[in-house]
Amino acid sequence: ITMSRERSDSQGSLGPDDEVMPYSDDETDDELDPGSDEEGPPGGPQPEEIKSTESGWSVKANDRAFCNLPEFQKKYLLCLKKSKYSGNGIKTYKYNALTFIPLNLFEQFKRVANLYFLALLILQIIPEITTLPWYTTLVPLVLVLGITAIKDLVDDLEKMTETFSKPRFQESKWMNIHVGDVVRLKKNDHIPADILLLSSSNPNSLCYVETAELDGETNLKFKMGLKITDERLQEERQLAEFDVCEEPNNRLDKFTGTMRWRKDRFPLDLDNMMLRGCRIRNTDACHGLVIFAGADTKIMRNGGKTRFKRTKIDELMNYMVYSIFVILILLCAGLAIGNSFWYEEVGSRAWYLKDGKDQTASYRGFLSFWGYIIVLNTMVPISLYVSVEVIRLGQSKFINWDLQMYYQEKDTPAKARTTTLNEQLGQIEYIFSDKTGTLTQNIMAFKKCTIAGRTFGSESESWKGQPVDFSWNKHADSKFEYLDHSLVACIRSKKDKDALEFFKLLSLCHTVMVEQKEDELVYQAASPDEGALVTAARNFGFVFLSRTQDTITISEMDREMTYEVLALLDFNSDRKRMSVILRFPDGRIRLYCKGADTVIYERLSPNSKHKEETQTALDIFANQTLRTLCLCYKDISKQEFDAWAKKHKDASVAMGNREAALDRVYEQIENNFMMIGATAIEDKLQDGVPETIAKLAKADIKIWVLTGDKKETAENIGYSCELLTDDIGEVLLNSLCFSPQNEILYEKKKKRRRLRLKRLGKRPVSATPHDSTQPIDDWEKESRQVDFVNMACECEAVICCRVTPKQKANVVSLVKKYKKAVTLSIGDGANDVNMIKTADIGVGISGQEGMQAVMSSDYAFAQFRYLERLLLVHGRWSYIRMCKFLRYFFFKNFAFTLVHFWYSFFNGFSAQVAYEDWFITLYNVMYSSLPVLLVGLLDQDVNDKLSRKFPKLYLPGQQGALFNYKNFFISLFHGIFTSLVVFFIPYGAFLQTMGQDGEAPSDYQSLAVVMASSLIFTVNLQISLETSYWTFVNCFAVLCSIAIYFGIMFDIHSAGIHVIFPSTFTFTGVAPNALRQPYLWLTIILTVGISLLPVIFIQFLCKTIWPSVGDNVQRNRKKYEAEEEEKKKPAPFQRDRRSRRSAYAFSHSRGYADLIASGRSIRRRPAAARPDPRDSITEVPPGQ
Repeated sequence: ITMSRERSDSQGSLGPDDEVMPYSDDETDDELDPGSDEEGPPGGPQPEEIKSTESGWSVKANDRAFCNLPEFQKKYLLCLKKSKYSGNGIKTYKYNALTFIPLNLFEQFKRVANLYFLALLILQIIPEITTLPWYTTLVPLVLVLGITAIKDLVDDLEKMTETFSKPRFQESKWMNIHVGDVVRLKKNDHIPADILLLSSSNPNSLCYVETAELDGETNLKFKMGLKITDERLQEERQLAEFDVCEEPNNRLDKFTGTMRWRKDRFPLDLDNMMLRGCRIRNTDACHGLVIFAGADTKIMRNGGKTRFKRTKIDELMNYMVYSIFVILILLCAGLAIGNSFWYEEVGSRAWYLKDGKDQTASYRGFLSFWGYIIVLNTMVPISLYVSVEVIRLGQSKFINWDLQMYYQEKDTPAKARTTTLNEQLGQIEYIFSDKTGTLTQNIMAFKKCTIAGRTFGSESESWKGQPVDFSWNKHADSKFEYLDHSLVACIRSKKDKDALEFFKLLSLCHTVMVEQKEDELVYQAASPDEGALVTAARNFGFVFLSRTQDTITISEMDREMTYEVLALLDFNSDRKRMSVILRFPDGRIRLYCKGADTVIYERLSPNSKHKEETQTALDIFANQTLRTLCLCYKDISKQEFDAWAKKHKDASVAMGNREAALDRVYEQIENNFMMIGATAIEDKLQDGVPETIAKLAKADIKIWVLTGDKKETAENIGYSCELLTDDIGEVLLNSLCFSPQNEILYEKKKKRRRLRLKRLGKRPVSATPHDSTQPIDDWEKESRQVDFVNMACECEAVICCRVTPKQKANVVSLVKKYKKAVTLSIGDGANDVNMIKTADIGVGISGQEGMQAVMSSDYAFAQFRYLERLLLVHGRWSYIRMCKFLRYFFFKNFAFTLVHFWYSFFNGFSAQVAYEDWFITLYNVMYSSLPVLLVGLLDQDVNDKLSRKFPKLYLPGQQGALFNYKNFFISLFHGIFTSLVVFFIPYGAFLQTMGQDGEAPSDYQSLAVVMASSLIFTVNLQISLETSYWTFVNCFAVLCSIAIYFGIMFDIHSAGIHVIFPSTFTFTGVAPNALRQPYLWLTIILTVGISLLPVIFIQFLCKTIWPSVGDNVQRNRKKYEAEEEEKKKPAPFQRDRRSRRSAYAFSHSRGYADLIASGRSIRRRPAAARPDPRDSITEVPPGQ
């Protein structure tokens, strides 16, 4: 499915056209105008809007005090006020010195278990209730909160130190800039705020900016200061005499404002603005006025809010903790009732149980309830959360240390910027990817061409891959590579006139700008495609040298020639072509044209040659996913041109529908072309992109591409990276008639307008007549959104075109909302930040577009192909490890805690513990934590190579099959069974027992030791059965845990420590006495055996009768590891003839034609620098 937004770009535009995208999620001034709901005449004067605008936002140059006037103050906390003008400091961190402790504790106590343990600590302080010392809860709670807080602080400090570290210009850091400041920027400086361009070192205050961080395009845009600011506002005294007005908003494509100076008003638009995130290029210096700073800048308005992300397992754990609370309360309530009943029937009648307290059975039952709350608290052990944090930290370090995700060319390792989302990487269902810079390198390369029916570009067999040597050309670009030596030989022989004409056209028919830098020619093109074509012509001997307003100079095989430019018919998305009309030095007039094959073939002369051969070559190029372009020419007589030029002049000064009038005039001259040939350009994908997409698709992960490019360009890349294939039918959704994003923005706009009008004391006017493209009510809006999501999710691949940064986030939100799916967004530019923040997982690519995306991401690396390893290896392993860890952790604590429950039936429900106090304290800390912790860190069912070879292994994570309520209750029942065995087998063995010395070891303390020893053996051997990947460390952990248990037990049962702390260590000599009895060792062995045999039996049945995909791979693991993977030959790309191949014609915005024609882009040069080119033009009499 391809979702497109049709729009026409203006010069230097960064986003969609306003007429095409009428609704935006911003608070612009037209929303405050009650008449803005009604349609007015296009282009008509709107003085009310100007008035509203000026009252809302004003800026005065070099006057910081102006921004702090009372009328510009706003409330932010109770009665406190501050200026509504934001400072330029941008916070990417969550905490500061004052808010760290309260905010961090607030976040941590969102976990129900932490609140539970806090309440438990309070209960343990009450003497009548407590059954365990208070420090058994306080120490672990403080430890958990402290470790988590330190981890959060370290993560936050990393973000904080990356924010403002380098002064960018003058002697001021970015964070010290304020609205109204006049700043000076130099070449290659980053723009620190949204700035109104006042003047520059270039003629007519022209300034070139690179907008890669905003829209992902590396080609340059031009900005221009107003004529009045360029000529008159050069001194600081003058600059202080005007102000500009515009409300902050998130529209990257729109700026409307008014400048007042000396009682005159001057309109401002986007061409006058330099936005934060851009970079100054090809301009030595420029001056500007800060209009928006910090959070008010357009890039930050598009960034979205920082969201606290939590994994599905975290959410599930919270619900399971609720379930455990319910189970705990029911158990405690049942035991409390049992205590009341027992005391009524037995306890109150037994004289030896009198405690001297005059308490009723009900009150004793009430106290027993709280006592059991404390005794059974280990059903949710606090060490669970410490262990989870440790495991996540370790998994994050493994990602950072993975050398297979290290990009050597840029010395960029992978980085996990968060430690809380690792297992979520194993559950991804939808990936939302940017195109430019993420899937592609945004580098165009001239690969092949067809000239007069002859195709060039294939590798020469005799040269065996050796690139062409262009050393014969002094102007050649050293980075350009070409493999077909026959084309160079053809050009240098000068015998093939068609080949010479082919490259002459490429060197003349363009809107590229050129400058001289250290004896090198540097081209600045409106698109990478056009730059690649002019560079190719340059290397083949046709070098574009310079241009003026009405001439263009090239070097034709070392012979300098100047042509007069009579007209430049620029590209736009409707025409899909561009033309230039030139007067040759001999007086001939010729039109050169290049464009999409679909429009060129319609305009070819019947006498044109090589149409069939060129069509065949175009099909071949298209099958190779190259971007193609047809080249043609037409000779024009002087009389025909003069007649056409008059019509062109009339159309160019038309007051209404000027562009349509010009297009009609262009149609009159662009016909009867003669075909020369066609070019084929490769838009280089990043390495491994098709293979990565194919692997992820086999893992049932759906990939959506969200891009601001036009449909044809995005579709072409879709085929290149094999996201789209011939087998996939295309469904086109035109966003003008079906746009859930517009509906969302439309509703937000209406809501904001109502709130603002209410605040201003105005009454909203009646709504406009219903537009069929907009929803009638909330129900219809939601039904449209559901229909859109359902239809899109049924498709194998989705490409959303012409979407703004806000709309990218909206698409992600729709899928999250209606599909409840785990989403991942990946991008490399500032235009992807909102999408990255909205998705469950955000991945930033540290590419050529700055670090904005990386700064906002959860994970970062340098190449898209690393996403496969991140998900299929690290993500899957992390998910499996965490699920196995949680299942086992719940099991071992149920088995440990529920022994108290069974013991209660034999101690009068008195809340007496079944174990020694120190065993309860150390069970989760020392005796059973290390083996399961290592399983959570190191376990793997199959190695990384098999994980990538069998993507289907990823499916259990998407289905949540390894940890859910079913697994939780299985762990619960497993724990119940184990606790029954651990209690009742030793209890039965102790009923009628005689030791070797004739004494019966049937005391409570010996029973506690036997039950504890049986439990330790059972849980440690159980984790051994769960371990798939054995290392020395795992084996050592299991043996070490058992050894630590016996070592500590014998120490705390010794007489020496009892003498020092008689009230704390009361089990004096119990362990040596009990464990010297062979009968008790046989009891322990029997208990452990009965506990483990059913588990072994069930595991055997599951792996032999109902094996999973993972079980089958594990069974044949050695076979797969021994096999050498066969090299797969890429499948031939076969598809029908669609108009995709002419993607070049749609790939860039309007060129520099108007700028060239106006003469404002031409540098002032000394008159003697170059002879007047008109002197070399020979007038040809009309009769010739």
